[in-house]
Amino acid sequence: MIRVLIADDQALLRGSFRVLVDSAPDFEVVGEAGNGVEAAELAEKERPDVVLMDVRMPELDGIEATRRICASAACEGVHVLMLTTFDLDAYVYSALRAGASGFLLKDTPPAELLSAIRVVAAGEGLLAPSITRRLIAEFARLPEPGRRVSASLDNITTREREVLSLIARGLSNDEIARTLHLGLATVKTHIGHLLHKLAARDRAQLVIAAYESGLVRASL
Repeated sequence: MIRVLIADDQALLRGSFRVLVDSAPDFEVVGEAGNGVEAAELAEKERPDVVLMDVRMPELDGIEATRRICASAACEGVHVLMLTTFDLDAYVYSALRAGASGFLLKDTPPAELLSAIRVVAAGEGLLAPSITRRLIAEFARLPEPGRRVSASLDNITTREREVLSLIARGLSNDEIARTLHLGLATVKTHIGHLLHKLAARDRAQLVIAAYESGLVRASL
């Protein structure tokens, strides 16, 4: 079972999400939170696989709550999927920097939302296509990468750099394997090494590392 925590300040939306999640045979709702403080506390207590996190909440917003969850040793293995009605650049970048594994709009079709939860629970990063475009635009506006971030790539191999750059450009594991003429298992091994060496929680964090280090440059 995939254990899900729902965090949204609107009770009606929380209820709607709960009905949707409970309708899937492989999901279980383990709690609901009406603000960011409750979300962080429940995440530590219940240790869900995925937190559906609203961005705008009272007491503590979803981004700060995500930061607390991802920094907590008690929440190791907990993934955050951000949900918002606002398709805004600043939210996307801040949420991913805080440790979120995915970012979707609340008007995402139900079947796609359930699929997104499964993807994030499996440790994959996920972004809606429209949000990906905005994120790339945000990276293009960033200042030149600093030495400290660039230095974080010093310990990765040439092949791992190639894999990382393709991840940042949105290629799937199968596409990376075909591009580099590697076996799928080999690609997964390289990704595992990258996650460990860069202290990244998932694929979304690898994208952040690739752009912030300057390994990949955004083009608009």
